[in-house]
Formats: sequence, C-alpha cells, structure tokens
Amino acid sequence: MAKQVVPEEGRRRRRPTRTGTVLSERLIVETALRMLREHGSAGLSARRLGAALGADPSTLYRYFTGMDELTRAIGEELIGRALDGWAVGGDWRADLRELGLRIHRAYLAHPQAAVLTASRVSGRPREIAADEAVLGVLRTAGFEDPAAVRIYHAFIDQSLAFSALDAGALALAEEDRSADEAMWETTYAALPADRYPHIAATAGLLAARMADSAYPVALEMLLESAAARLAAGGR
Repeated sequence: MAKQVVPEEGRRRRRPTRTGTVLSERLIVETALRMLREHGSAGLSARRLGAALGADPSTLYRYFTGMDELTRAIGEELIGRALDGWAVGGDWRADLRELGLRIHRAYLAHPQAAVLTASRVSGRPREIAADEAVLGVLRTAGFEDPAAVRIYHAFIDQSLAFSALDAGALALAEEDRSADEAMWETTYAALPADRYPHIAATAGLLAARMADSAYPVALEMLLESAAARLAAGGR
C-alpha cells in the first residue's frame, strides 16, 4: 500500500533536524540534485538522502510516497529552472527557441539528474505550466490544434531527448568522454578514402562539429519546418 503523503502545509517539522535545518520538499529536491551531481544515480537512496539531511530516512515519506515520486519532482525542478526568467515575447519562433535552449541548459547543468529524469512525466505544476506555455505559443501563432499538438510533441521530446543524450556524455568519466571525442580525429580521420569516401571527404568537418551538441541545429530545423507549415495554413 502506498504511503500517505502529508499535505504541503503540514509537512514541515516543528523541530529542526540534528543538522539544524527544517525540512521542506524543496530542500529535499535540492539535496538530491547535489547528491546526484556528486555520486550519480547509484548514490541516491532514502538512507543516504536522510543522512545528508540529518533526518531519519522515514521522514522523507512525509513529502514523497517513494523515491520514484522524488525522481519526478527532480525532473520538475529542472523544467522549473528552465522556465525561470522566460516570458512570451510575441515572436513564436524566438519564444520557442529561447525556451528550448533554456531546457537544454537546465538539464545539462545537472547531467546525472537529466539522465535519470528526462524520460519521466511528472504531472507537477511547473511541468504543466511549460506544456501550457508551449501549446499557447503555437495556438496563438495560428497553428490549428492538430498541428499545434504535433509540433508541441516534437518540440518537447526533441528538447528532452537531446538533453538526455548530451547529459549522458557529460556524465561519463572525463577520460572516457575525451576518448570518445578524440575518435573523430583518430579512427574516423584515418579511414581509407577508397572504402569510406564520404567520411574521408568530410573528416575535418566531422571532427570540428561532433564534439558539440547538435541540438541548436535540430531545434532550428524544427522551427523552420513549423514555420513552413504555418505559411501553408497551419494545418
């Protein structure tokens, strides 16, 4: 049976923990983000989180039904950080471009958390606010609802997919990431032109680009495709 979650207003401890802090949902999420950054997903557990907070692990269940709900709350925190400071300006392409890049940056600031949460749907307020904002931008721009939903789907999944992909690289050990990046200048650049003419012809360009994220380019392609659809009537 799932544990009962105490409403937000009733969750705060009346006494500080043994480290002198007063628990809150936000403090738990921020501490979990720090633990993920320092130790990776394998280092995040109720026991370790309780120890970091100076509280009994069972206390965490006054705020979350379990670690899975905490995971969704971490994902919502990353989306919330992307939304902070973003506002609709009236140019739908500029608005979505900025939001997409903000999402990407917010997740890459916490790569271990990004890998853990990018595929999750939290159903929490800030995630809902982001979804409402993107659909609002598209519908206000003149896209009919079926087109708005398709573009929204592509936009949000593209943002999160690239966030997870790029975060996965950042979460690697430094030596492993460097070895992967060097592959374009060693293995690929050395391939024989008679067997791999297209790779050989573009080896220098590949080495210059492949260490960087393709997300800005992919995002621009998506927005250009959406603009062409809008020019054709928004359907």
